[in-house]
Amino acid sequence: MLELILCSMLTILPDYLFRRFGQGKRFGREITLFTVWYELRYGLTGCMILTISLITVVFYYHPSTTNVSSFFRTVSVLPERVGRVKEVQVQNNMTIEVGDVIFTLEDDEQIADRDTAIARVDETKAHFKLVEDELAAAQGTIDQALGNLEQAHEELAVQQQLLQQGSAAVAKREVERLENLVQSNAGALATAEANYKAIETKKTVLLPAQLVTAEAELYEAERALAQSTVYASISGEVQQFALQPGDLVTPLMRPAGILVPPDVNQDRFLAGFDQVSTQVLKTGMVAELTCRSNPFVIIPMVIVEVQDFLPSGQFQPSDQLQDIQDRARPGTVMVTMVPVAEGSVDAIPRGSKCVANAYTYNHERLANEDLPLGEFLFLHLVDTVGLVHALILRIQVLLMPVQTLVLSGH
Repeated sequence: MLELILCSMLTILPDYLFRRFGQGKRFGREITLFTVWYELRYGLTGCMILTISLITVVFYYHPSTTNVSSFFRTVSVLPERVGRVKEVQVQNNMTIEVGDVIFTLEDDEQIADRDTAIARVDETKAHFKLVEDELAAAQGTIDQALGNLEQAHEELAVQQQLLQQGSAAVAKREVERLENLVQSNAGALATAEANYKAIETKKTVLLPAQLVTAEAELYEAERALAQSTVYASISGEVQQFALQPGDLVTPLMRPAGILVPPDVNQDRFLAGFDQVSTQVLKTGMVAELTCRSNPFVIIPMVIVEVQDFLPSGQFQPSDQLQDIQDRARPGTVMVTMVPVAEGSVDAIPRGSKCVANAYTYNHERLANEDLPLGEFLFLHLVDTVGLVHALILRIQVLLMPVQTLVLSGH
């Protein structure tokens, strides 16, 4: 409407003045409701063409969007295991710090598993003391078997010597008995030595392995017990938290609430402009922002980043080929804006719905470059019509509360 009024002052008004004072035609006489379309045909046609041209130039070189917001991160409050709530330590809208206890789960089973694991570790350590006694007993068996073997060897040697000398006091059968006794004592010694090695292997290999296994089970049990207490991993404000003792929570389907970190990119606003503005949007462009949560206020902004890709082109590998016709909705050009004055957006809550205008600025080119006359005039025109869009934004700011509170029926 504003563009139409401005263009009519340059086309329809001069045409009417010429008809009125140049040709003497008056409203109600020569110019009526039926003849005005013919009498002012040049002004009306020129107004339509000029209005369309002005709107095109304004909205192309000074793009506008209603898709503006300051995003913030949220962290789901989730336990590491399934369980029922035993005790709740925080309340909704409470600010907590890193390491604060949020809630605890029922842990009777986990405590029993931990106590069992501790008993198993103690039992394994007690086996180390028992095996020392077994080694001492095995060593005594070896000494006894070695003594018996030496005694049998000595008796056999004496009997064999007497037999060789032809003594009648020695019988051949006695010598054979002593030889069998030596072999038996040698076998007993070998058995005692093997038993000692087995006990020693139990001490150096089996029991340490059992102790490592028991300690691993104890660590696992303690970790399972520790998962019964849910701590805050970051500082923030608790939201949508209505947990009560006895509620069932799971890591996948039933989170306990949401934790909102404070002041994360609070002064950065993301705006999505139409794709037709891709060639116009540049880093460093001046912009203006107004939000529904802070009416009657226009905040100067500057574009600090223009995203190089469009969200509509993203895909994830799957078992189906991508079909372009399924992407009917075009993506927007994402830009990041920050306020020119520090602290000017502190009154705007994060996540507010906002409107933004970006303005093409050619002053440096006009001041530093030797441009052809046509381009020089066109760039001046582009910078000048930015005022129209700025006026439109201010009109929207004035009408926004009326549209929201009165015309929308809310």
